[in-house]
Amino acid sequence: MKPEHTGWRHLVHSTRYSLKGLKAAWRHEAAFRQELILFFLLLPLVVWVGDGPVEWVLLLGSCAIVLIVELLNSAIESVVDRIGPEHHELSGRAKDLGSAAVMASLLLAGLTWLLLLGQKLLG
Repeated sequence: MKPEHTGWRHLVHSTRYSLKGLKAAWRHEAAFRQELILFFLLLPLVVWVGDGPVEWVLLLGSCAIVLIVELLNSAIESVVDRIGPEHHELSGRAKDLGSAAVMASLLLAGLTWLLLLGQKLLG
């Protein structure tokens, strides 16, 4: 960040970079598109499945974590790919670890939704 970007200018520039990143993720990352679409499809169910604001935050937050982790995984993959196309054990490990983080976030979201949906349906 340039030193002259402070205060509101810093906020404006940071927001612009963040939106640029979201646009790139939408354009180049199929998994991000799929997870974002699923997030918006599940959105109306949050009020029905969750019993109050705390459970709504759990349901929405678990889905948001998936999107956040997917963005970080995509960033890792982009940096590794930028370094070079040749196979390297550490590059493969970095990508595998990022993928494992996405899987863990998906499992957390699935478990959250399953438990709260089960509670709703079974009383």
